[in-house]
Amino acid sequence: MAVSDHVDLATFIEGVKRRNPGQPEFAQAVQEVAEDIFDFIRDKEQYHKYQILRRIAEPDRVISFRVCWEDDKGNIRVQRGWRVQNNNAIGPYKGGIRFHPSVTESVLKFLAFEQTFKNALTGLPMGGGKGGANFNPKGKSDNEVMRFCQSFMNELYRHIGADVDVPAGDIGVGAREIGYMFGQYKRLTNEFTGVLTGKGLEYGGSLIRTEATGYGATYFMQNMLATQKDEIKGKKAVISGSGNVATHAAEKVTQLGGKVLTLSDSEGFIYDPDGIDQTKINWVKDLKNKRRGRISEYVKEFTGAEFHVGKTPWSVPCELALPCATQNELTGDDARTLVGNGCIAVSEGANMPTTLEGVHVFKDAQILFAPGKAANAGGVSVSGLEMSQNSARISWKEEELQRLLVDIMAGIHASCVEYGGRPGSKVTDYVRGANIAGFKKVADAMLAFGVV
Repeated sequence: MAVSDHVDLATFIEGVKRRNPGQPEFAQAVQEVAEDIFDFIRDKEQYHKYQILRRIAEPDRVISFRVCWEDDKGNIRVQRGWRVQNNNAIGPYKGGIRFHPSVTESVLKFLAFEQTFKNALTGLPMGGGKGGANFNPKGKSDNEVMRFCQSFMNELYRHIGADVDVPAGDIGVGAREIGYMFGQYKRLTNEFTGVLTGKGLEYGGSLIRTEATGYGATYFMQNMLATQKDEIKGKKAVISGSGNVATHAAEKVTQLGGKVLTLSDSEGFIYDPDGIDQTKINWVKDLKNKRRGRISEYVKEFTGAEFHVGKTPWSVPCELALPCATQNELTGDDARTLVGNGCIAVSEGANMPTTLEGVHVFKDAQILFAPGKAANAGGVSVSGLEMSQNSARISWKEEELQRLLVDIMAGIHASCVEYGGRPGSKVTDYVRGANIAGFKKVADAMLAFGVV
């Protein structure tokens, strides 16, 4: 095939949409990557000949299954579970399990596709996968959650393993859910193996896993600012979300001298002009992790704060923004508002939280913008380190893990800078850099295997 005969970007994306009808999140994720990859591979015939991007955008397999469980009133409930194993060219499938009513096949395919590049960027031997169910653990008793997790694992265990596919936690899946699933896996297989990450420290978990995604997104922010001879210290930051990622991003921003103004959940956001310091962050952690409350309760405890019902925090003036809630939470209009209010850097703590239009707004404004596949890779990095500890039957000290996390995030940043330079621009295109660096590692491995 001559270079001039190659399919163009529009035709490629149309093909993706035609093959995956009714899956807008997946199509969006593929388009965001393809926009950069098509330019990179234009004169690289091998990638075209072996249809590498087309193959990465077609999961190795999508497993769908019924999950039946009994609630506390004796009612039989039926949910749907999935595991999307996208690509294992550089290692076992690796990616979280999400329990949330919004979970669909499209959402999980987009997450598994993104995870493939994210995991490649870490430098660790991990492929890309994602799984979950349209089950909502909120409002459920511990026994109900246990019964659901056990039923979910009754099917999932057939498709995972320490050298095959190693799931982790995600939205709606924390230490409690991981514990129930690991216990059921152990019961079914009679094996104690590192098949899940995010486990409790008592049975093979790793220190700093809870902090890793939020800390990593903040370290990436610091690395970006350093390229402009700047830093987080003295700057105002708006953060969305109030779970592990958001609270630990807030914690690290505060430790580095920044001032966090907002946190949020699905009901709205809180704005605290005095700043959300460590004492307040600890209160939010307790609210969310132990009492499972809503962020609106913050204003009753800290009277100087405001709660804005049904809104996101992107209208609050700031220098730094860290979207840490969920996909497509930051729109094109939100991006224009942030840029207009003086925001100079955005680091995505969630997966694809910025819409494609919003990404283009940030890139056109030439502000520092770190996509989730690079900025939020801290969590899966420590998951990968947990896999290594499980394989060797050892446990590393916190100081060593903190050092490794800092080094991994610096390495990801360096890869993005290497491939994200634009002629005439002083600001790295981190989206382009992350997409190309992740793609090249996976693609070159796929070329080595031939057509499989």
